[in-house]
Amino acid sequence: MWKTRRPKAQDRDSKVQRGVALRAFIYIFGTHIIAGWVMLLFYLGGHAK
Repeated sequence: MWKTRRPKAQDRDSKVQRGVALRAFIYIFGTHIIAGWVMLLFYLGGHAK
């Protein structure tokens, strides 16, 4: 039988931390894009004739 190498706890933890950091970055970036879009809409709405 083939022996499979089990990942060390440290390897799993670093992958989890990287995933959490990536997800947080995406959420923060997306939130800023949406907020910028809303601010642009208010700006354009306020300057409409």
